Amino acid sequence: MRNSYDLWYVALLLSGFILIAGCEKKRTAPEPSSWTTLECGTDNGSGCASSSQRVDLVKPTFSNPTNIINPLFPVSKISQTLLLGHVEGKPLHVVYTLLPGTKTIAWEGQQVETLIVQYIAHLDGRIVEAAIDWYAQADDGAVWYFGEDVFNYEDGIVADTDGSWLAGRDGPVAMIMPANPKIGDVYRVENIPDLVFEEVTVKAIGQTVDGPLGSVTGAIVGRQLHMEGSFSDKTLAPGYGEFLTATDTELEALALAVPIDALPGPSPTELQAILTDALRILDTAKSGDWTMTSATLKAMIDVWTAFRAGGNLPKMPAAQMSDALNALAVAVGVRNLAEASHAAIVVAESSLDLQLRHRPPAEIDLARFALWVRQFLVDAEAGDYGAVKGDLATLEWNLERLDSSISSQINTQLRDLRTIADSGNLAAASDVAERLRDILIRLKK
Repeated sequence: MRNSYDLWYVALLLSGFILIAGCEKKRTAPEPSSWTTLECGTDNGSGCASSSQRVDLVKPTFSNPTNIINPLFPVSKISQTLLLGHVEGKPLHVVYTLLPGTKTIAWEGQQVETLIVQYIAHLDGRIVEAAIDWYAQADDGAVWYFGEDVFNYEDGIVADTDGSWLAGRDGPVAMIMPANPKIGDVYRVENIPDLVFEEVTVKAIGQTVDGPLGSVTGAIVGRQLHMEGSFSDKTLAPGYGEFLTATDTELEALALAVPIDALPGPSPTELQAILTDALRILDTAKSGDWTMTSATLKAMIDVWTAFRAGGNLPKMPAAQMSDALNALAVAVGVRNLAEASHAAIVVAESSLDLQLRHRPPAEIDLARFALWVRQFLVDAEAGDYGAVKGDLATLEWNLERLDSSISSQINTQLRDLRTIADSGNLAAASDVAERLRDILIRLKK
């Protein structure tokens, strides 16, 4: 069981950071038991499928629960996933990471070892949700969801923890993926009425979908019923797992996953050059040297244009880079420092997203951490206290993804940064952030 998460979680609490079985025979509905429920968990208690369709009513057994290799939800085989999309027109950026270690959860008299996955979502560059999820694979190949800790953010502060639950403590375990899904199968990925509820009906199997680098075969499509009675479409693809979730106003799509999309060899020099120039623009724009800023931008665009034309790049991260460079060009053109700084950071982030194919996730996460320190400095300079709080929250969550030998060297500085920023002294907090930045530069050498 991994201790660093638990210690950090407790520290955050103390600091005040957190405010708040596949067979063909006909199935018959069993009697409700202590580990599941037949009750429809929508707000009005209706809309759920018949119990005879459900495939999550056979009690699972767990002999090797952390070997999660179900092709449609292969959590133990995916180190990190990047998802991109939008919510009501705003860009969505999600990083989904398998954390080291496991968590043992008491359930039905058993001690079930689960894998730990971290979910971090940013909307238009600001943190909106962080979560820790726990999964285990049953002996028949189905994957079960043992709960999650959810933190929903507003203006950089945890507004609520709605959606949090733990199997055994709050209610039954839930099936996240059947062993052999078939059309018409129904399963509940969350199943605690009045707390959390989602029910999926499989609508199609054996589908071909457009993946990060080409077609992916064998996907399934499900219709997901939510607690408030709304629906969304969910696609899961072999080798990737959750692939696409869409409603009329929201889209969350898999953009890249490693190691499945990884490439051997070093990261392309072009991507590193774009990252370096994006960070340089943060400095030249701040100093008012728009001539140098414009020249640097032109070099970046030229490098990206040639690089994109010459290689098979993952579609969504490549589009993200192009959009970010276009936004940067507009901001530089009108000499808008705030917008240019924001766009430059998105360009840098896009470079790191693309480099994820070529570098270990631990290296990319360290570079992301350093980038969020730069974001903190930009927002502190602008006096945007809410943004500063959000930057700190992102840094604190990202710390969990860093190698322990590195996180131990920067943990104290990050705690000092939190304390001083919470006091409202952004100038002093910027001094601490600069020192943290210097430490990160030394660690990269």
